[in-house]
Amino acid sequence: MAGLTLQDLRKSFGGTEILKGVDLDLPDGEMLVIVGASGCGKSTLLRLVAGLETPTAGRILIDGRDVTGVDPSARDIAMVFQNYALYPHMSVFDNMAYGLKIRGLSRADIRAKVDEASALLGLDALLARKPRQLSGGQRQRVAMGRAIVRDPKLFLFDEPLSNLDAKLRVQMRGEIRRLQRRLGVTSLYVTHDQVEAMTLGDRLLVMHDGVPVQFATPMDVFERPADTYVAGFIGSPAMNLLPGILERDGSAVTVGGVTIPLAGRRFTGAGGHPVTVGIRPEHVVVDPAGAEWPVELVEPLGSETLVHAARPGGATLTVKLAGGGTDVGGMVPVLFPPEHLHVFDRNTGRRMEPANAA
Repeated sequence: MAGLTLQDLRKSFGGTEILKGVDLDLPDGEMLVIVGASGCGKSTLLRLVAGLETPTAGRILIDGRDVTGVDPSARDIAMVFQNYALYPHMSVFDNMAYGLKIRGLSRADIRAKVDEASALLGLDALLARKPRQLSGGQRQRVAMGRAIVRDPKLFLFDEPLSNLDAKLRVQMRGEIRRLQRRLGVTSLYVTHDQVEAMTLGDRLLVMHDGVPVQFATPMDVFERPADTYVAGFIGSPAMNLLPGILERDGSAVTVGGVTIPLAGRRFTGAGGHPVTVGIRPEHVVVDPAGAEWPVELVEPLGSETLVHAARPGGATLTVKLAGGGTDVGGMVPVLFPPEHLHVFDRNTGRRMEPANAA
């Protein structure tokens, strides 16, 4: 196993800066999921670690060794690609064994390593088949097996599930997580899917416009998003972000014309300071005593319903209800529990911490 350290890592293509300084220290054996919208720099970051791109500035250390200028073949890493990258003319066994043959291992050692990996991944019955005879999930397992037999210090996954259907994605997601925990290999996993990010990672690195905006455990990111970008990106459905005004001595906020005490919290910037107030759809409470919002769209999902409402002026709200919902054109009365409110500076987008925080 090996830890990974990135020091002020930067990458430009011509005059365009893709990565604008990434610092990271990932402990041995952990799985880091790098998540963000398309174009945020996450795949470029993975390619730099793999050695497929050369950084413009900064350093990459694996197990304390500076590998910034080291050839990819000498970094002791294994990469699983989105498109599997299997040799179509080779059998499953030969695809998994190819890298070991290049390294000069004996036939007996190659057989032992491939047999061990194929048993782990349930590929024993498929070793004689060609890739064209396999399903998408089977091909992905072969690609993972090819990586496992190398006993690398670092696993890199570049959106490996994006070509699979929804049901198979869920199944393979579980298999990858169980496998990584069993092997204990430090891993980087790139995805734009925030559900994958939440379920797979020991830690998340949320990227936005070439900059890491939050590095924390999945639950820390979910419960304490660093800014409005993270708040709106992590969570399904996304957090509601509503314009508000900080009132009084900073212990209350006005949202949609309703003033809400902030459950003992007091923020600096009182006296009309503009803020963005966040609340997750599952935390909005439907109550006859609440403020009424006109319903614009209802999405029944079986065990729950998403109700989308809007007020004059452009404020929109999503409410997650257990069971059935209300009708379009009706009104939904809602309360915002103070303990579930998140407060962000409207100018910077950054999370605001209470002045009386412990």
